[in-house]
Amino acid sequence: MPGDSLLIAAGLLAAAPDSGLNLWAVMAAVVAGGIIGCSAGYWIGQRFGPAVFSNQNSRFFKPEYVAQAEKFFVQYGALAVILARFVPIVRTLVPTLAGVSRMPFALFTLYNVIGAVLWGVGVTGLAYYLGGLIPNLDQYILLIVGVVLVVSVIPIVVKFMQARRGGVKG
Repeated sequence: MPGDSLLIAAGLLAAAPDSGLNLWAVMAAVVAGGIIGCSAGYWIGQRFGPAVFSNQNSRFFKPEYVAQAEKFFVQYGALAVILARFVPIVRTLVPTLAGVSRMPFALFTLYNVIGAVLWGVGVTGLAYYLGGLIPNLDQYILLIVGVVLVVSVIPIVVKFMQARRGGVKG
């Protein structure tokens, strides 16, 4: 969740004339951090996944879930890794599940880099553009970040409420 709001805040601040924040440096740091973070998640999943998912009696980490994840990544691997960046919580889980399901690391890295560039440059650049387009937008940064946080939580709350009512099949 905080990822998107931080990128928006950084883009808006970089657009402010007296901020001294370099947009290109911010984008480079975000892309590098995104690539490194997702790679770490992948390696954690690859290293610890087999042990975690080996217990047949586990409530949450059953071996059949690994098979389902493998099938999922064969079918949707590229989109899952790239688009996960834009969905709170999912962006944390997908790299680890890619590692658990033994998605080829070279393929994962390609999608990881594409997703990191689209997310880091796209979200930050859009905020920068809006910050330059709308005068004094940086003065409303707390309100904007608050709105982004609330909006990003809405899908999670909706899915949670549906699950509580038995409306989500999975």
